[in-house]
Amino acid sequence: MGRADRPSTLILIRSRKIAFDVPTAKALNDLTTYSKPARYLGILPLMKALIVYQHSNLCYILAKLAKSIASFYRRLIMAIPESARMLESENTTEPEDGDVHHLYNEEASLDDHLHDHKGDVDFARTQKLLYISHFLSTWNSRAFEFGAFLFLANIFPQTLLPASVYAMSRALFAVLLSSATGYAVDRVAVGLSSLLLLSMQKLPSVKQSSSISLWLLCPLCLLAGMEKLGSVLNTIAVERDWVVVIANGDDDRLTKLNSQMRRIDLFCKLVAPLAISFLDVASTQLAIVATAGMSCISVPIEYLTIAKVYHTVPSLSDPKQVTAARQTHWLQSLLNTWLKGLSAYVRHPVFLPSFALALLYMTVLSFSGQMITYLLAIGVSSGAIGILRGIAALSELSATWLAPLLMARIGPIRAGIWFLNWELLCVILACIFFWLPIAEPTLLAAGTVSAVIASRVGLWGYDLSAQILVQDEIEPDMRGTFSSQEFALQNGFEMLAFLSTIIFSRPEQFKYPATISAVAVAVAGVLYAAFVRTRRGHLVHLSRCLDGAHRKKPGWTAITQDEGDEEHELPALGPV
Repeated sequence: MGRADRPSTLILIRSRKIAFDVPTAKALNDLTTYSKPARYLGILPLMKALIVYQHSNLCYILAKLAKSIASFYRRLIMAIPESARMLESENTTEPEDGDVHHLYNEEASLDDHLHDHKGDVDFARTQKLLYISHFLSTWNSRAFEFGAFLFLANIFPQTLLPASVYAMSRALFAVLLSSATGYAVDRVAVGLSSLLLLSMQKLPSVKQSSSISLWLLCPLCLLAGMEKLGSVLNTIAVERDWVVVIANGDDDRLTKLNSQMRRIDLFCKLVAPLAISFLDVASTQLAIVATAGMSCISVPIEYLTIAKVYHTVPSLSDPKQVTAARQTHWLQSLLNTWLKGLSAYVRHPVFLPSFALALLYMTVLSFSGQMITYLLAIGVSSGAIGILRGIAALSELSATWLAPLLMARIGPIRAGIWFLNWELLCVILACIFFWLPIAEPTLLAAGTVSAVIASRVGLWGYDLSAQILVQDEIEPDMRGTFSSQEFALQNGFEMLAFLSTIIFSRPEQFKYPATISAVAVAVAGVLYAAFVRTRRGHLVHLSRCLDGAHRKKPGWTAITQDEGDEEHELPALGPV
């Protein structure tokens, strides 16, 4: 009797009835019952796929092979003494001849396996597309962010005013509009990203105009604000929202996505400014054309990849519920929310560490626009600045390894004051070089830049320590409000730093904004010291200091104390 003449059995799989002959069905039944050897051979997943897609011929052959393996496995099990058998009863029960339906009516097992496999394939494809889009977006953003200041310094070589106004406009757009437009990110993120890249393409033509009067700063600042707003919205959409949706509740996937996105950010932060600076050494016009060209070329690639991600993950197209009142009165609601959150922020026990961190943003002693313009004005080449910025980024990266080690040893509170004191020391040294009568610009730049690079370890080390304190002590329902207030203060102090270089706009006056930056770090240190004194009851172990100073003196006897008394932290004070 041929296979076509054999009696068939209807099996319900994925809501479809599929006909299999009885020997094949029984072999599949044996396969599922004794699935361990088949799983070892990799037959089980293949069989499930063949069942769903109705490849009956291959299914029949593999089922016979699997039945032979199952029979051998069963005989092997039966040869083991009863007392040594550790198999579950459901896996050692021989199915009856006519019982071939109960295993295949469990559709969830097959569906889950195939769905998981398809989900893994889709996730791998989606993450590659996401990485491509994120790399292009981040590369262009970092290159333009660094290159714009080089181009401005080339156009206005003897003043810090244009670069300061430009930077302040970008920050002002972020403070005023990012919160207001954040709710609409699902509708306008791709459009604003395209507009951002178009702005980056058009901006060089503005800067190469024959007229370089200061009134050209108006359209330049407008485009800079649009670029900054697009960057903020892209961060909110992709890094804060899309990544979570793509991970679909899988912590491992979310960790993998976040880690890779951070690696892309770091790579672009290191390499993109370096590439632009080397092009600028050869020709500023070449660097401008390259910046515009990269942006223009990446637009279709970035759009197609991000659109593919959008259509591959259906959850991304789910609309957010936004009320009409929120759309109409967003400014009033934003102001009321900010004022209410400000009161809660100031009264919180970890207000001082957070406020001290925000104060550190009021600085010109970093490789931002003001210092880049200053270094160019005193004769440092753009290529050297690119290399120095890369070294500073590596210094910041080292803090991400050093800070966890130090916090694990002495705790985040003490680690914070150590890092903050280190930054204060380095910033003071940098300021000293500005006030010394040094005629050689190279020596002045070397001393200042070395101190600034060293200070980045303290800045980011304190940043990590303060964030640990905030994350540990902020209530879950308060995290969003607290973080938004902290973000607003950071941008506010950053704008004050830009304002200082607007007032003191000549390169020879840069020592005044630098001194203001050092004072801000000192104030942050005092505020954090007050917090440490409140929490620990002391700043230093006086008993240890006295013990070390007088241990060898005649008549001095050290009084031992319990180990638990050495580190005494007071409980956090409640809101006033």
